[in-house]
Amino acid sequence: MDPEAKAIADIVEILSPLEPESIQRVLNFITHRYQTKSSASGTVEQPASDISAPVGSFSEFHELFYAANPSTAVDRALVAAYWFQKALGQDELDAFALNKELKYLGHPSTNIARDLDALIGKTPRLVVQIRKEGSRRRYKLTREGIRAVEKMLTGQSGGE
Repeated sequence: MDPEAKAIADIVEILSPLEPESIQRVLNFITHRYQTKSSASGTVEQPASDISAPVGSFSEFHELFYAANPSTAVDRALVAAYWFQKALGQDELDAFALNKELKYLGHPSTNIARDLDALIGKTPRLVVQIRKEGSRRRYKLTREGIRAVEKMLTGQSGGE
């Protein structure tokens, strides 16, 4: 059997027991992950900036996290910030809440404030501190921070 035909048959078999919403999430992930510059059909991959709200493909943080596949603690903090800001619609981010979600997945930061400071220190900035309440600082992703996560989701380089 032709390898391409076998791959298609395997995918159909794997997807058949899933609900339509689950199938859509899987297909969105596969599309974002494996798009190439051009395919046999002549379609061209969209740049990350043209992708409309990839977070809509994910109903849970762990789905987004594993699709983005962050490789460093700093990138993990960036993905968590993206979840809170884009998926949950929070205007301000709290380091404790970000780390709590990462901890649930088994990827806690050893120092979340340091990781966020590293994102603030990048050029262009991926995160900004918007205010401080006592010992707690409040953060917000920049457009570049959002783009960095969207690039991770499309398999391009991450928050580097």
